Amino acid sequence: MNRKPILRKAGEGDLEFLFSVYACSRVEELAQVDWDDDQKSTFLKMQFEAQHRYYSENYRGADFQIVVIEGQPAGRLYLHRRSDEIRIVDITLLPEYRHAGIGASLLRTILEEGERTGRRVTIHVERFNPALRLYQRLGFSIVEDKGVYYFMERTAISPGLACAAEGGSTDDVR
Repeated sequence: MNRKPILRKAGEGDLEFLFSVYACSRVEELAQVDWDDDQKSTFLKMQFEAQHRYYSENYRGADFQIVVIEGQPAGRLYLHRRSDEIRIVDITLLPEYRHAGIGASLLRTILEEGERTGRRVTIHVERFNPALRLYQRLGFSIVEDKGVYYFMERTAISPGLACAAEGGSTDDVR
């Protein structure tokens, strides 16, 4: 079985899948509110549409991609490249693809690009996101505490240090 992630451009036909990825990322949060399923669904749709619109408007020219594993859509990866930075706008995998090294593989590829091009790699991460440990192991540092989120970055480092920072891990992104 080849669990190597392949990326393809997201299109309008992917919106339903992208919504399902978004909804999966909010399950734990919504489990704590006393809403019925219809209320949760309405809330998720509104939030997804707002996020999708925000990303489209504020990250013009970004790569909005679907993560594909063994021919099946498994998540989303949104990257915004600038001359000095690669911003990970969003990286989310469906639950069944987490903790398998897929997210770590995607991150290493992004970090390698940052190294090759001399650009820092940045991401906003929720404070209680389990993937925070993975980002830290891969060399990301908290640059700013924004309350609910940390703004993290990994500056371009020498290739020898990059290998040491990547150590094996099965943690994955959410």
